[in-house]
Amino acid sequence: MSTRVHEFSWPDRVVVGVIGDPGSRAFYLQVRAAKQLVTLALEKQQSAALAEKIDEVLDQLGAVEGNPFSVPASTPLELVDNDPLEPVEVQFRIGAISLGWDATTSQIVIELYPLGEDDDEVPADADEMLLVRVPVGTARAFAKRTREIVAAGRPMCPLCGNPMDPEGHVCTPPED
Repeated sequence: MSTRVHEFSWPDRVVVGVIGDPGSRAFYLQVRAAKQLVTLALEKQQSAALAEKIDEVLDQLGAVEGNPFSVPASTPLELVDNDPLEPVEVQFRIGAISLGWDATTSQIVIELYPLGEDDDEVPADADEMLLVRVPVGTARAFAKRTREIVAAGRPMCPLCGNPMDPEGHVCTPPED
């Protein structure tokens, strides 16, 4: 069986967005180029980790003497994307995520695989995957938006560190 690869080399848009209220939000990653649109479901923690790792890679690349890849230190204003998600039709739920760098095109490379039996592994028989190559400025904007969306959830309890619900919160403070 061959793997169907949804490939985007220079996407028009790549964002993480949510549907629902804090505490019951569903997270989605959308990639669009012209009329091709792919939407994948993912977990909040996956979103946060992806944004963090993208920023780490960009920070390392930007610290190279002379910044040869023109990595922006902050998000270019013209690349900020706060628009809502486009209509959601999920291709698959993300399991494994691979992050890389293509120095020949100065792009972050993201590979996303469907959830398998073991959440930490790429399914050997994956029938589809998403491959996205993202320019450095767009990657910086993606990470910023994703961090903001993750942070817009329920507030964290200052005692136990767990999310607090609007209806109330019962927690067990950490033992001294």
